[in-house]
Amino acid sequence: RKYPLEIPPPSEKDWLKEDEENFFLQDPERKRDALPQPFRMINKLVMLVFENAMEIIERREMLKEAQKLKVQPTKCFPTGEFQVTGRANCLAVSGKYVFVGASVGLAAFRVSDCKEICVWDAVNTEICAIHASDLGIKHHVLLAVDEMGLVWLFCFHKESFLLIKILNEMEDVSKRSTCAEVVLSPGGDYAGVLLQGNTKAWLEIYRLPKDSWLKEMEKNTGAGLTCRERRAQHSYQADSFLLQEPSVSANKADAKLSLPVLLLKVKPRKPITGSSFKNPVDALKKVDDGSMLGLGYNHLIKDSQWEQQEAIFRRTYQEYLEADGERESKEEIPRHATFHFLLPSRILQMGPEMKAQPDVPAGISVHWDGSHNLCLYLLNRSLKEKVDSDPKPDVVWPCAAPIACSAVSSCSRYLALACEDATITIWDKHLGYPLSITTILEDRLVRSIHFL
Repeated sequence: RKYPLEIPPPSEKDWLKEDEENFFLQDPERKRDALPQPFRMINKLVMLVFENAMEIIERREMLKEAQKLKVQPTKCFPTGEFQVTGRANCLAVSGKYVFVGASVGLAAFRVSDCKEICVWDAVNTEICAIHASDLGIKHHVLLAVDEMGLVWLFCFHKESFLLIKILNEMEDVSKRSTCAEVVLSPGGDYAGVLLQGNTKAWLEIYRLPKDSWLKEMEKNTGAGLTCRERRAQHSYQADSFLLQEPSVSANKADAKLSLPVLLLKVKPRKPITGSSFKNPVDALKKVDDGSMLGLGYNHLIKDSQWEQQEAIFRRTYQEYLEADGERESKEEIPRHATFHFLLPSRILQMGPEMKAQPDVPAGISVHWDGSHNLCLYLLNRSLKEKVDSDPKPDVVWPCAAPIACSAVSSCSRYLALACEDATITIWDKHLGYPLSITTILEDRLVRSIHFL
C-alpha cells in the first residue's frame, strides 16, 4: 500500500449502548434464557422467598447453638404422690412429717414412704393455712386457720393430733374476730395472731408452754388420740407411691394440755392530735427518762396550731393541690400489720435480771400500714402485767416515709425495711446500725421484700 494504515475515528454506530456496557460479564446463553414478562417478576419473587427462608433458617440455627451453650435447669420429677381426702389447700413440713390442710380437716403423712398416718376431721372444717414447728422427737406444734378465720392450736404427739385450744373462739358470733395472719416462731416458743373485728384490728402474742406439754404428754401416754395404723396398698411404678385406701379418722380425746398464755395485745397506734397539756411541766411528767425515741404523743402543739399550719400549706400550694385533684383523706385506724420474731441483739436492750437464750426470740417488730414507726416489743415480760393495757413499745424506729414492707433474714441478724418512697434499708441488728441504703427508681413502689 502507498499510505500507512491508520485507525479510523470512532463513529456513533460503534458506541456502546447502556444495556450492553457489561456485556462481557453476562452469560452468552443468557439471551436464550431471558424470560418475558410476567415470568421475570414471578422468578424474582420466588428467589426472594427462598432468600428470606434461608435467612430465617440460619437465624434459628444460631439461636439453637446459643441455647446449647446456656446452663440448662435441672428438671425434677415427683418421686411420690400423696392422696388426700378432698382438696389440698396448704401444707407444712416439720421433721419427718408433712401436714396437709384439706377441705375436710388435717392429714399427716410420713415423708419416708408417703404414707398417711393420721387424719383430724372432727368438725368437718376446711383448713386454709397451716404452720408447724418441731418440738422434739415425734413432737410438733401446729397452727391452722380455717375458712371462718378461727385459729386452731394442735400438738402432734406419737403420730396423733391433739387439739389444745381455739385461740379466737367466742360464744357470741357477732363479737367473733377473724384471723388475718398467723406466725409461729422458730422452735415453737411463741405464736403471733393478727385478728380483725368489725371496726378494729389487733395483734395477740402467745407464749406456748412447750416444756410443759412434753412432760404432760409423757405422763399421759395412755390417754390422748390414737391413730390406728393404716394398711394402705402401695403400687410402685417409676418410683411413685400411690395410696389407694381411705384412712381412719382420729378426733378429740380426753387428754388435756396446758393452755397457751396471752403475753401481749398490741393495738394500732392512734393518730397524733393536738396536745391536751396545759403547760410544759405536765408534758415532761409523761416523758420517760429520754433514753429513746417515743411515738410523739407527748408534745405541746395545740389543735389551733395544726389548723393554722394546714391552712398555710394549702394556701401556698393551692395550684398544685388543684392540679393533682385534691382529696380529703381521713385518717383511719389501720387494719393490717407486719410483724417478725427477733432473736436477742443489741437493739433489744434487756435488763440484767432477764436471761436471754440465743435460739429463743427475745422480741417482736411490728409496723402497721401507713405508719412511719417500727415498734419493737420485748417478750420477756412478767405474766402479772395486765394484757389489755396496750403496752408501749420498748424501742421505736422512726422512718422518713411510711413503711411498706419488711423482712428478716433466716439467721435473724439482718432486718430490711422498704418505705413508700422506694428506699430500702438493711439493718444489722447485732451491731445496731444500717449496712446499706438503696433507692429504687422514681415512681416505683416496693410491694414485698425477701432475703435469698
